Formats: sequence, structure tokens, C-alpha cells
Amino acid sequence: MIEVTEIAEEKLSAYLTENNIVSPVRIAVANGCGGMSLGLALDERKDNDHTLENEKFTLLVAENLAGECGKIKVDFVEKKSECGCGGGGGFSITSEKPLPDSAGGCGGSCGSGSCGC
Repeated sequence: MIEVTEIAEEKLSAYLTENNIVSPVRIAVANGCGGMSLGLALDERKDNDHTLENEKFTLLVAENLAGECGKIKVDFVEKKSECGCGGGGGFSITSEKPLPDSAGGCGGSCGSGSCGC
């Protein structure tokens, strides 16, 4: 149901450790410039959550969202700056099915990631 790439696992674990965060991380719907997408947020576990746990973190996704999106993949994408002033990157959350009622410039799929797909 939830897949986390190796680099995403490393980055998420490092972030939580560096900031002394022990809270579970929720995969949730966010409304951004490209329409609705999936994002990450700190949250508490609820009775209707699907969970992915390991020794470093717990990921949560609401049962109804998991049903709508199907398999969800959490990845980390390194971005390289073309101007030579640094890179960066961020988490990309995608799924096999589009979010209901989603629209926007990024194709309207679950977890289009961010603007400029």
C-alpha cells in the first residue's frame, strides 16, 4: 500500500532525527498551485489509518485516502540548479490513481509533487 524509496527513507529519518521529532508522519491531501496533491505532515495515529512502521519512523495514511489513491510511493527528488547556485530537493508523493475532483497544471494525479512537474 505504501512504498518508500531508499533515499526518501534516509532523508525522512535524518530530518526527524535532526529535529528530535518522534511524531508519526501522515500522507495527506494538500491543495497547491498545481491543484490537489499528496503531501507529508506530522500527525497523530487514528483508528482508521494504514501504517508503515520501521525502527526510524511511522507513516500514516487514512483508510479512505488509501482506497482512493491505491498504492502510494514516497520518494525524494534531488534538484540541481542550472545557475550553479545550489540544488536542493524534496519529497515526491505519487499514487497509482488520481485524486477525485483534482485538477491543475500538473496533470491532476495524486501526488503530482509540486509545481513545475
